[in-house]
Amino acid sequence: MRLPRAAAPLLPLYPRAEAALPPRRAAVRAAGQVESKAKGKPQKQICQVVLDHFEKQYTAELGDAWASVRDVLTYPLCWQYAVLLNKFSQSSELEGTMAVKGYYPAFHGSLPYLPSSFKCYIRRTPGRFPAQKHQAGKLKEYYLLNAASLLPVLALEVKDGEDVLDLCAAPGGKSVAILQCACPGQFHCNEYDDLRSRWLKQTIESFIPEPLVNLIMVSKLDGRQIGDLKPELYDKVLVDAPCSNDRSWLFSSDIQQATLRLIQRKELSSLQFELLRADVRSRKQGISAQFSCWLVKWAAAATAGQLQRRKAARETVETVLVLRSSSIAFVAC
Repeated sequence: MRLPRAAAPLLPLYPRAEAALPPRRAAVRAAGQVESKAKGKPQKQICQVVLDHFEKQYTAELGDAWASVRDVLTYPLCWQYAVLLNKFSQSSELEGTMAVKGYYPAFHGSLPYLPSSFKCYIRRTPGRFPAQKHQAGKLKEYYLLNAASLLPVLALEVKDGEDVLDLCAAPGGKSVAILQCACPGQFHCNEYDDLRSRWLKQTIESFIPEPLVNLIMVSKLDGRQIGDLKPELYDKVLVDAPCSNDRSWLFSSDIQQATLRLIQRKELSSLQFELLRADVRSRKQGISAQFSCWLVKWAAAATAGQLQRRKAARETVETVLVLRSSSIAFVAC
């Protein structure tokens, strides 16, 4: 597997576990509790069944690296640590405020593709910039996310006028990021799940001005069928394939659902492959960025292996497969 051209130079920029995290005993709270600094909010509770499963599986797979990964998964201040500015709602004071708080640009201008309108900031100490609430008719100034999520967007190298498909678009962060880079000729954002589709629409309304929103097509199609419904229609396709979502299930309040989810995880690599295959059929001879955030080595290898065995796909398109690594910057998805 090779990283996209935009990815390799970025890896050293992310904070390492030793620098970004407090001592492990401070990160993992007693009795499985994670403190919340926001007043009035209930404390997050770690699901012990899930944590025990991860301890056994990831200790075997990741070895010594699991200790740092575990700290990130169990320490909410390390989640969504990057701030992506919204070029459609610029604030002259915002960048100054971020500089005072220790934020700096996450990406170097020497990258092969980095539009001047694309601005993302990170800092090396744990913490989360205040979130902005959705307000009808008012655009948000920034989007909070994990900086690693922007790698496939940069790998796509979208240019003005190109037809783009975001196959699994919710909650919408990568769709917003694409529009910070360029103005596609046709932009199709798809999300099959009904609740997540509503979330996607709200995200677009919160960040994109109305004239441009009207040019974005939002659908609720089964992503596995898009290749047949819209064959060879798009120049660029982003596939943020469903993943194990370890962080969410680690804090699940429903033990039975969490246990069932652990059993069902093995089925996800097959779903990912079906989505990647639909991506190949829906594209012209263009580029795709296919993204997942598995920590499980066999799952990532299974998806990549199935894709590589599709000889015809390799001969007709350039495919960039981004499988998020287990380093601190790539975990909190």
